[in-house]
Amino acid sequence: MQFPFQITFENQVTAQAISLSQLSELFNALEALGLKPSPTLVIVGGANGLSAEKLVELRSLFEQVLCPFIDSFNLTVIDGGTDAGVMQLIGQARQATGCQFPLVGVVVQQKAMLPSGSRLTDDVAALEPHHTHFILVPGCEWGDESVWIAESATVLSREKLSMTLLINGGAIALHQDVPNSLIHQRPVLIIAGSGRSSDRLANALNGKTSDPELQDLVDSGLLHNVDLESGEGVLKAAIQQVWQGYPTQNSDVFSSCNEA
Repeated sequence: MQFPFQITFENQVTAQAISLSQLSELFNALEALGLKPSPTLVIVGGANGLSAEKLVELRSLFEQVLCPFIDSFNLTVIDGGTDAGVMQLIGQARQATGCQFPLVGVVVQQKAMLPSGSRLTDDVAALEPHHTHFILVPGCEWGDESVWIAESATVLSREKLSMTLLINGGAIALHQDVPNSLIHQRPVLIIAGSGRSSDRLANALNGKTSDPELQDLVDSGLLHNVDLESGEGVLKAAIQQVWQGYPTQNSDVFSSCNEA
C-alpha cells in the first residue's frame, strides 16, 4: 500500500487518493484516507452505455431524491469513480445540491486517466471531478474493480447499514456488481425503467419474464425494485423501506437518522 496523495482537477477541486495492490490493505487504506466507519450506499450501473436522454431523465432522481437521502442519513457513497453515467450523475448532483457526504470512487488504476495525465490507450476514462476520494486498484479490464467496490463497502460500513442501488447498467453491473453485493449479503434496490440490466433484472424479479440466467439472483431474497416513473415520493419511500428493512446490520442507524 502506498501513502495517500492528492489529486487536483481542472475545476481546482481536490480529492484524496491511494493505490492498493491487495484486498487486505483496504482497512488501513480507508483509515489513511480519513474515512471513518459509516453506513454506506453503493451505486452501480450505466457508464458510457447511458444515453443523453436517459441521463437527463435520471438527473432529478439524483438531485431530488438520492442526495438528500444520502446527506440526511450521513452515508458514504461508493461507486466506480469515472466521469460517465451514474458516477458522473452522483458527482454532479453532490455539487449542485451542496451536499457534503464522502463520495469514494474505486477505479482500476490502469483504466484511470488522472488530471493532466497522458492517455496511454483509448480504453481509459477520466475521473469524475466531484468525488472526494479515490481508491486505485489493480486489474487489466473494466469490471476488475467490482470485487473491490463490494469489499470496500463492507469494510467501511462494518456493522452499520449498507445497500446497493442498481441504475441501468450493462454486463458488468449484472454479472459482477450485483452478485458481489449479494455475496456480502447487501440488499440491492433496482431502479426499473432506467434501462438495460436494471429492466431485465426487474422483469425477472417481478415474474414478467423467465430468465434462467438470473434465477440465482432472484432467489437470493435480497433484490427489490421501484419504477423510475413512480414519482419522487414513491422513490424516496422505496429507498427508505429497503434501507430500514435490514435492521439486523445495525438497527439504531435508521432510527437515529429518522428522528433527526
